[in-house]
Order: sequence, then C-alpha cells, then structure tokens
Amino acid sequence: MGLSALAFISVSALALAGCSSADESDAPAADSAVVSTNGSEPQKPLIPTNTTETGGGKIATSIFAGLVSYNADGEIENEVAKSIESDDATTWTITLNPGWTFTNGEKVTSASFVDAWNYGALNTNAQSASYFFDDMVGWTDVQNTKLDPTGAVDEEGNPLMVPDPLSETLSGLKVVDDTTFTVELSAPEADWPLRLGYTAFMPLPSAAYEDMEAFGENPIGNGPYMLDGEGAWVHEEGISLATNPDYEGLRKPVNGGLEITFYTDLAAAYADVQGGNLDVLDAVPDSAFETYEAEFGDRAVNQAAAIFQGFNMPYYLEHWSGEEGKLRRAAISMSINREEITDVIFQGTRTPATDFTSPVIDGYSDSLEGAEVLEYNPKEAVKLWAEADAIAPYGDTTFDISYNSDGGHQAWVDAVINSIVNTLGITATGKPYPTFAASLGDRSNDALTGGVRAGWQGDYPSLYNFLAPLYQTGAGSNYEDYTSDEFDALLKEGAASENVEDATAKYQAAQEVLLQDLPTIPLWYANVNGVSSDAVGNVVFGWDSVPLYYQITKD
Repeated sequence: MGLSALAFISVSALALAGCSSADESDAPAADSAVVSTNGSEPQKPLIPTNTTETGGGKIATSIFAGLVSYNADGEIENEVAKSIESDDATTWTITLNPGWTFTNGEKVTSASFVDAWNYGALNTNAQSASYFFDDMVGWTDVQNTKLDPTGAVDEEGNPLMVPDPLSETLSGLKVVDDTTFTVELSAPEADWPLRLGYTAFMPLPSAAYEDMEAFGENPIGNGPYMLDGEGAWVHEEGISLATNPDYEGLRKPVNGGLEITFYTDLAAAYADVQGGNLDVLDAVPDSAFETYEAEFGDRAVNQAAAIFQGFNMPYYLEHWSGEEGKLRRAAISMSINREEITDVIFQGTRTPATDFTSPVIDGYSDSLEGAEVLEYNPKEAVKLWAEADAIAPYGDTTFDISYNSDGGHQAWVDAVINSIVNTLGITATGKPYPTFAASLGDRSNDALTGGVRAGWQGDYPSLYNFLAPLYQTGAGSNYEDYTSDEFDALLKEGAASENVEDATAKYQAAQEVLLQDLPTIPLWYANVNGVSSDAVGNVVFGWDSVPLYYQITKD
C-alpha cells in the first residue's frame, strides 16, 4: 500500500496480505544472457545495515530479499512476509512465508530478521543505518553512551563519549516462532511497513556473525541474485552477480545475471552503450542531454524519480556556523539561478527545488513558509552577505564546492559557482574528487574545505526518509553534523502520528526549520535519464531511478 492508501484505513484494519511466489514459467531460459550495467564502488563491505549509499544499495537489494519489496511505482508488496499486521500501529505482528532459504542452504526464519536488526541497532557495531531502528522499544538501551574513561576530548575540548549499551538487543523485538515475530514501536506509526523494503531491514544468515567484515566482502543473501563465485567483486572495477536458482520471490530474474561495472567516467559509460558494450545505463552525461532521447528513441527514459540534489556547507568551517553562517547560507542560496541552470545545463531534465524531498513523494510541497530563500534574488543575496561580513569579514577566502568526477557533476558545479561569483563577487571554484567513495571519505572525516555535492535517492517512499537520515542529530548520513532540537522534535512528532495527514504536517513544519538553517542548499529534483542498448528488452526504471534488473530480458 502507498501512503495515500494507508491514510484512509482505520488503525484496527492495518494489515498487508501475502503474495504468491513467482511462477516457474518466469524462470530464465537456459540461454538467457547476463545483463551489463553501470554502478559505483560500494563505500563499505556489503552489510545491509551498513550500506546507505547508492552504489552499495543497488547490489544489496539484488542479493537480499526483505519482508517487502517495492514495485516500479514505489508501492510495497509482501515478499518474505506473508502478513504484517497491527491493531494499533504500535505493536506489529509479522508472519513469514515458509520455504525461504539463504544461498548457503540455511532457512530464513524470524531470528534471521530479529538478529540482523539487533546487530544493526547496537551502537558498538557502528552501523551507518542504525537510526532506522530508533523508533523501536529498547533503542535508548542499545544506544547508551558514557564519558570516555581515558578522559579524551575533541578538537574543541569537549569530553568524548563512547558506547556503553545497557542491553545488546532491542526489547521491542520478540521471536514468537520460526515464522512469526513481533515489533513494538515506541509510538504509533501508521506507515511503518513502508520502510521494510530498505536494505537496513534485510535478514542475515547465522554465518554472518562469525566474521561480519569478511561476510561483507562475500555476502550470503536470499535475493534474486548472488555473487558469481570467488572473486566476483573486484574492488574499484565491478561485481558479477549470478541468478539465485532457489529464489522464488516476486523478483524472479528473467535474465542470466548482472555484470555491474564501476565507471569513474560517465561519458565512457555512455560511449559503451552507444557502441553496444553496455546494456543499461541509469544516467547520461550532461553533454548528451540534448541528444540522447533522439538518438536512443524508445530506449531512452526521462521520468521523474525520488532524487533530491543540493550541496552542504559543513558547520565546522570558519564563517559557516552561528548567525554569520545562517546569513551566508541564505546569501549563497539566493545567488544561484536555478531556473537558468536547469534549462541550460540540464535541458529540462531537472526541476528547481522548493523543498527537501521529491515531487514523486506524497506530501511534497511547493509552498512551505520560508521557501523564498530558494529563489534567485541577487539584491537580497548581496545584502545578506554584507550583513555576514559585518560579523566577520570573509576576505579573500576561496569558496569551493567539491564533487565526485565519476558522477558527471562538473558542468552544473561550474554553473553554480559562476552564478555565485557573478552575484557576490567572491572567489569560488569547483573541487573534484575522482570517485564518490573518495568524497565520502573527507565528509566522514570532517576534512572538507568548503561545500560538498549532496543528494538523496529515496530508500523508501516517505517524506521521513528524505529528512531523518540526512538532518536528524547523529543520523548516519548527517555527515556535516547539523543539529536542531526543534527539527528533531518535529520529526519525532511526525513519526509518532497516527495518520499520514498529521505526519505530513509535522514533516513540512520540520522542513520550514531547515529553510531557516539551510544545512543543505537545495538545488533541484532529478529525473532518471537512462538509456539501453538494443540487445535488451523490458527495461523499466523504478520510482527511485534504479532499473528493475530482474525483469530485463536478454537472449
């Protein structure tokens, strides 16, 4: 069910019906070929609760199957789950379909989910997606901290905290039997099932806990694909996935597997599709925006997707915190001509942002209070910058925006820099990193010298997913350390709402706080712009811009 459907159902009737397995006639033919596509080197080993970026996410969702999966429109359909039911939207009973196994032959049971979620939530395991479990009873116990007993302090002299969990398991998770478990939330959440197709909620086999890091290099899943033998993942080059012969879920592959190449140059990937050396490309270089639809015809796609793009300014940098920082962030935002850049650079494949989410998500708004800060207003930008200079002169400091070269971002970064320079008269430049992983490294280590390209591709179709992971205090993808008690409180109130309308109102109010603080400078929403070769068929891109790999045909 989508959010709009859940909004009109009484709490007592909240339930998801089971779905049947794929028919054997859907199995790939013996001569079905491997589909080649593009990707990027995962930031970390492929542990579901530690995979929060797109490169790793594409692979993880291919080799694991969760309780639910998402169809092309972002609606959830039961997969491993037979039913997900609640009378009060607080205590949920999950019943599994029997017969599921991991590729090592181990049965998928209730413990496969409960143990994996407990592992992901426990702060001593330092999982980047741990915050996805913060709504479950027992979260504060597994996340408890204490002062570092060595007396260590940070760069500003503040005492460091270290993990000190009061429990190693979430008390809200209970195994009833092999095919049934319960989840108790700390407050009602009518749309809680929507998140269960995300990688953080995937099951793990018992073998994973013997050596989790080693497991992440050679994961054992239960999804439509599996690693194609020893050495299938060649770091910085690509990964080979074979079809899982024992998989009987909703995403039964009709091809012979996937060959994912980690391109560092989008133009090279595009040239490979043109030359017949790559089957599916889920992004095209900006140099091809004007021509790719005419060249590829019905093998080209330009459709709305749940992708938000902007750039972040770290709070640890001089001039970018406090009242001075708030003024500069607003000035920078108002100095960017988004309409012109999306028209000229992106040829209409982007839409100027009016909030922090996406137009394909229920609850998106183009009329939030304070959204005028996202409009091009050179006169006001100069005024605000001068007010910031009155607090502390910016002087000859160079303003930069870093970006990953392997994502085709140089043209728009240069255009944004030019717009800022022409408006404010400051020295500014783009700062390229060779790969996305390299740029994430400096973000994680607080080593940026200026702004950084930031974006979000929805994990699941909810406003909450575009807000909590990026801006909630301590969230795994809140690399620039934004914190706001007001924002956190509104986010918590929204998550605890008993119906979707109330939740949406709180999430929109939380975004109005973001419009004041601007931890991210919103730029635009992206369409998915993809192409495919004439060697493949049935290429469909999902709500989150990722191709539905399993239904691509190739003989």
